[in-house]
Amino acid sequence: MKFFLMAGAINALISVAAGAFGAHGLEGKLNDHYMSVWEKAAQYQMYHAIGLIIIGVLQHPSLLGSLTSLNWAGWMLFAGIILFSGSLYVLALTQIGVLGAITPFGGVAFIVGWLMLAIAAAKHLG
Repeated sequence: MKFFLMAGAINALISVAAGAFGAHGLEGKLNDHYMSVWEKAAQYQMYHAIGLIIIGVLQHPSLLGSLTSLNWAGWMLFAGIILFSGSLYVLALTQIGVLGAITPFGGVAFIVGWLMLAIAAAKHLG
């Protein structure tokens, strides 16, 4: 519970900082395409940071508790942030196109994470 709450809060913080850095520090340094890539990375990081916070709250014993599927949901969202947003940040800064090959693995991790959250809810509420 504590890990996903903290990881979510830290990732939300990083997302806000990355968004501000992109808007102010990278303005004029990246072309429109790579600026859009940077913004997408920050946007998806924030969405999934909120997901991590929700999972952390749901892990409270009075809610869903420590279901294995809920734990997997958190780890998959966390991995997705690293792979998806992380690869996009690096891609935007370096413009090394091959890094885009990592991004879909993060997307799959996001999908699996949300699916595991649905499974956790179905098991508990089913």
